[in-house]
Amino acid sequence: MIVYQPSFDLYHSIYRMINILGHFKYGDSIEIDRLRIWDYYLLYPNKLKTVSLKKEENDIRQLINNFVLRKQNPYEQIFNDRKMFEKIRPYQMGALKYLASIGLIDKDYLKSNKISKISNEILMELKLITDKLSIQEENTISLLTGHFYYIPLSGKDGLKERTNLLESKYDA
Repeated sequence: MIVYQPSFDLYHSIYRMINILGHFKYGDSIEIDRLRIWDYYLLYPNKLKTVSLKKEENDIRQLINNFVLRKQNPYEQIFNDRKMFEKIRPYQMGALKYLASIGLIDKDYLKSNKISKISNEILMELKLITDKLSIQEENTISLLTGHFYYIPLSGKDGLKERTNLLESKYDA
């Protein structure tokens, strides 16, 4: 039996990155680690329920419970999120390299550890030839690029610590 797994598909990674960058409206750049974390939760939206939220973020918890309703695929059971996050890293970085090669993002993203969109025209052309997002994906991206943009990436209560996908113990 052949089972398709979008997490190990370079083209699906490119598709996800294009859609995340298309919804990103908060400035010039975004950290690579933040983009990778968002991509992981777009790939596995049910995992958003495992992100630790503060008591005052009950409204976000309710949004997650109400709008992130994708059924769990029995072939997508993940027992260790951190290992899976590292397994898909080459596909995510390959997608970023492709987007840099066509001029969508700045080619010097590895030096600055941030992604900068440099061409909205290329983004619009790519969005025209890709499929539309499902309601589930739209809700997930809106939540990620909205609320989770304002959470600092590093430090105490940062996105790394809350998601436990990346090591945060030694962050400044």
